[in-house]
Amino acid sequence: MDELSITVVIADRPYKLTIQREEEEAVRNAARLIDEQMKKYASYFQYKDKQDLLAMVALQYATSTVELENQLRYRDNELLDKLAEIDRVLTNE
Repeated sequence: MDELSITVVIADRPYKLTIQREEEEAVRNAARLIDEQMKKYASYFQYKDKQDLLAMVALQYATSTVELENQLRYRDNELLDKLAEIDRVLTNE
């Protein structure tokens, strides 16, 4: 395993992480996206502190994750139905 120690900054706070080298780009991009979303929310809404912005970003990403999981589940079910239909056609011939 090729581990790497990096520091990412989220909400003006540094976080030291030990990650796999191949994860570096994804982790840095994720941190950048979080900061971009926080800036977007800060320009649209009033907030008391950065925790409010972090909560909104977390809610946004959690909602997206749930929606994607639902879409994947639906597609998996559709695929299984199609495969069962193909199997029925092939077995009946």
